Amino acid sequence: MHYLGGMSFLPPESAMSAPVEDVSRLTARYQTTVPSAVRRHLKLGKGDQIRYRTEPGGRVYIELAVEPTPSDPALGAFLDLLEGDMRSHPEHLAAFDGALADRLAELVGDVEFDLDQPLCPDDE
Repeated sequence: MHYLGGMSFLPPESAMSAPVEDVSRLTARYQTTVPSAVRRHLKLGKGDQIRYRTEPGGRVYIELAVEPTPSDPALGAFLDLLEGDMRSHPEHLAAFDGALADRLAELVGDVEFDLDQPLCPDDE
């Protein structure tokens, strides 16, 4: 809405951004895909974070999260500890060799999973 001499008016319909509306479905794991029309409208890219804001009446807003989310202080402290140890004792670092990769593949290689299968109550 624009104001001119104390009066308000709406710009012509062509000057206004048309609302974007689309539907997506929740999987059994409560996951969804942001519809392509919404991604384009919000200029979302892979790896972007989105923020959900809800109102008491049930309206939900989705927006690009431009502010970084607060980090986990315990994780930050742990990563700082690892960084300090690697800097102090670089001789402890070793290349990730093929034998370890093969061993890991043996342990989990035959594990099958279904992304649409509901999580157990302990995982939710």
